[in-house]
Amino acid sequence: MKFPMVTVTLVSLALIFVLWDQTREKPEPVDASRFVNLATDPVQRSVVVDWLVTQVPAFCEQATGQPAGTDLHSGCVKEGKARSSSCRRAMNDRFPSIVASDAVFRDLSITMMNCLVPQSGLVK
Repeated sequence: MKFPMVTVTLVSLALIFVLWDQTREKPEPVDASRFVNLATDPVQRSVVVDWLVTQVPAFCEQATGQPAGTDLHSGCVKEGKARSSSCRRAMNDRFPSIVASDAVFRDLSITMMNCLVPQSGLVK
């Protein structure tokens, strides 16, 4: 029987990648204060989109009017998380990679929120 050199090499490379990924520095969590002064401290679009995805439970609480833990709220969060990939792609196509103004941040945020947690009906 021939020694499976290719398989051993691929498994070794995968193991090295996993170990490397675990030793990398993890980015600091972003909070809303990061987006206060975008003109002097611009941010990457991906940082804004990542932060907005973490806000899905709060968006669902507002959209449904139900607190966390209810069936309606849980379903909304589940659907929002499922939409996150397609919403990210849509934001990549529509907005610049660097968010350097409040207007772009506002438009990106509103568009992403409507994509993650679509609402219909009249405005209150």
